[in-house]
Amino acid sequence: MSLQDSAGQQDGFELAVPTGEDMQRLGRNLASCVHGGDVILLSGPLGAGKTTLAQGLGSGLGVDGPVVSPTFTIARELHGHLSDDSPVTLIHVDAYRLGGQDYLPGEDAVDRLLDELESLGLDEELEDPGQSTIILMEWGEQMASALADQRLEVTISRPVDAREDPDAPPSSEGQRMVRLRGVGPSWATRLEELRKAMTA
Repeated sequence: MSLQDSAGQQDGFELAVPTGEDMQRLGRNLASCVHGGDVILLSGPLGAGKTTLAQGLGSGLGVDGPVVSPTFTIARELHGHLSDDSPVTLIHVDAYRLGGQDYLPGEDAVDRLLDELESLGLDEELEDPGQSTIILMEWGEQMASALADQRLEVTISRPVDAREDPDAPPSSEGQRMVRLRGVGPSWATRLEELRKAMTA
């Protein structure tokens, strides 16, 4: 993996992640620096590697079940432990199907998404996770500012290779660019630790 020139920025850094195993390694290293109460928002197109990173995070937390795309269940709870062995619940949420596209005139998209989370019983958990809970939300970028004033935003992109077939289905293979941006003071030191771990 290689670090890009944004590494010097205080709010985050960007990594080139060439393989699925490297993406899982990023997730495992992330698990070593998360705290209870953290909110992680994971975004990127289909096939970008969001679930692969989530699997690495789950592995690092030693969760008690497989980490799979939560698309058909919207949210899954998995139990594991933090690096200090304290118990933690990982709530893995998929926001892709929340909110829909059919808004009433004047209806705010974020308000509608938060209403749907409330109907699922997830709104308070997401807005104020307890000290034994970590929220990992895929496709959560549209709710970033509404969900948590302190959060880690992870954005995965896949540079287009001219040799690739543009009509081929998404694949877990191929290099990704991963941008990690901490919002709030709680992430400043931890992001630097993560950056060092990924470039060691």
